[in-house]
Formats: sequence, C-alpha cells, structure tokens
Amino acid sequence: MYRVFAIIAIVIASFGISQAYSQELQFATFQEMGQVLIDQQISNNVTASITLQSTSNQEMKIPSDVEQKIRDNPQIISVILTNEERCILGVFDQACVLINVTQHPDWKGINSIQDGTRVIGDSLIDDINRVFDTNAEFHSVYIHHSDEANKLLDTSGVVSGRGTVSAVYVMPLEDTMSMYEKISSILIPKVIRDSGGFYENAKKMSSDSNASMTFSIIPRDNASLFQLKLSIDYPNAADKVSTIKPLEFLHADELRRSSYFSGGFYPLNSLLQVVILSPEPTNVEKVRGNLMDTHLIDGEKIPTDVTQTGWIFDPESGEKIEGKFLFGKESIVKSEDLEFTLTGFGGEFTEKPIIENDDVEENYESMIIVAIIAIVAIGAALYYLKGYRKSA
Repeated sequence: MYRVFAIIAIVIASFGISQAYSQELQFATFQEMGQVLIDQQISNNVTASITLQSTSNQEMKIPSDVEQKIRDNPQIISVILTNEERCILGVFDQACVLINVTQHPDWKGINSIQDGTRVIGDSLIDDINRVFDTNAEFHSVYIHHSDEANKLLDTSGVVSGRGTVSAVYVMPLEDTMSMYEKISSILIPKVIRDSGGFYENAKKMSSDSNASMTFSIIPRDNASLFQLKLSIDYPNAADKVSTIKPLEFLHADELRRSSYFSGGFYPLNSLLQVVILSPEPTNVEKVRGNLMDTHLIDGEKIPTDVTQTGWIFDPESGEKIEGKFLFGKESIVKSEDLEFTLTGFGGEFTEKPIIENDDVEENYESMIIVAIIAIVAIGAALYYLKGYRKSA
C-alpha cells in the first residue's frame, strides 16, 4: 500500500497508453470511488463510503503554501479533518483535526513524545483552521499502539499503527450533511460539483444519521494526496451478509459516473470496490453481472479489455476477498447488476461469531482506520495503469 501512495504522488494530469481500442485510454488526477467494507474480523460492521480524491490542488483547493508546509516536515504522515464520532480515544461528541506524525528517534519517553508532537501540530493548526473556517483547539496527544487493522487492511500506518502519534484538536460537532456541504464547497471546484457522479451519491448519503465525513491530506515527496470521504457505518451488520448488494449500503439504485470525465476515455477514474474480511475461508459465487477477462502481472489480475464492464475479484476466495467493478464504456450501473453471493469452501456460507477483542484501545484504532481511509481502492487504477504500461 505504501508504494501505491508513492506512485500516486507523481501521477500527471492525464496520459494515454496505446491499445487496440477505438479510444485512447486516459487517466486523470481526479478519481471517484465507492467502497463497501464488510468486516467480519474486527468490528462486525459494514462501512460504505464514497471517496473523491486528487493529487492536484486545482481539483482539491488546498493553498499551495499550506500543502508545501505539510510536505516540508518529513515526520508528518497525514492531516485529517473529521466529524467521525469518537475520532480518537477520549474524545466524545466533538469533531477533530488529527495531525499524525512518526515518532522522532530523539524523542525519549512519553513527555518528550507528547511535547514534540504538539510542537508539530501547533505549527499547522492555525493554517488548517484558516483554510476550513474552523476553530479547532488542542485536546491531547494520542500514541497509537495497534497494528491489527493496518495489517488486515494494508493501510501502512497512514492513520494509525505502532510508531504513529496524533496531535488531536477538537471543535464543536457539526451534522454531516452541513459539514459535507461546507467542506466540499471549499475544496471542490464548481465544475466538478456540477458534474454529478459519485459526488451526488455522497451528498444524498450525508443525510443518514450514521454518516460521517473526513478530509485527509497525505503528503508525499512531489505532491500530496487529497481525499474527501463520506461514509456510513452499519453496526453489527457484517455477520448477517452473504448476498452482497453493494448499492443498498450506498443508498442508491444506480451508480452514475461523473460527467467531468466525458471529454475522453477515463475508465479507471470511477471505481466501485467491495472488501470482505471473513473469519473463515469463503468463495465468490453467483455473480449477477459480468466477470472480466484478466491476465496476471506481478501477481495481480489486470483486465485485458477496459472497454468492457464488469467485476474483477482478486482474490476471489479466502479470508479476505476484494472485488473491483469497472464501468468500461458505460456511464451507469444498476444495483441488480452488482449482486454476488459468498459461500464457504464446503458449501453454503455459514456465519460464525466474531472473535471479540478485549482491548478497547485497539478496537477504537480499528474503527478510526475503517472510518477514515479509502482502504485499498486508492491504488486500484494505478495498479491497472502500471499493468497496461507493462503490456503495451
């Protein structure tokens, strides 16, 4: 996952790859992604989300001086603004700004870690408050301890994990609908907001009582990754799921691509992903829609023809299943065309109780990761592009 972030940071606005198609395959810095995580291993929750992301501060309007200030400090892993409930252990009914850093080798002992982290956080919080018209004030320094969710979800410590420390700033909690409207208006140019697509789905989802909003800045050497995410959590719902109907969790009958991509062929800039974490091995069965033809490059399934519409499951069996849906030349997909079923290796899928984690702190860290990061979808298109570049 970490190498994917590095690749993202140097992606240019768009580029073509010669293929035997009637249109030239292109890839833009702006991406829209839907994701459903069915977590039967950690939280027993289903988390559905829409993420809009870009490496261009023309598409996510963060002032260049603020972005540069973040990237100039090699200890800063990410800067996160969220109204996720209990964004960190000890915070209740408040929105948060988390400035996540790596521990410095010279920080010896808890007091040194706390003091050093706060110095970094304080150097940025006024800029963050200015950009987002917020008034976040210092709350605490939180030292992360758990690596469980990082290993399962391949997040590589971008939000939490051993060696990560958060300077936590809090502000009054705002309802998700109004917060998403405010932050998206600040960040996203009108031309993108008026282009519909996944952004419209996220706006509709924001009215759900279990919805939350997160904006993340993830610095890299030559650019930063900006992510605006709207997510809904369905508590204790994962172990009841065997037939997967992704759009039901996204409150939609159909998923429509943004018309922002209508000027060319950008099949990899709109993706839907489903991740299932199961306590026992399972298989994908009874897929309603099309299964795409693939070939293996560096051990990963790459579609042989991105003009086609359909699913790629990689892996399609085991304790972690990941499916990606590509639109191809289509602009809309209906809910019924996305359904598929899970079964156990020995026959019908049987639900097993979730193994409970008695460590409350680790459970909270798992919740933070699930709520904030677009777990695997973030790099899907770039892996595919890497594959096409190799095979061209």
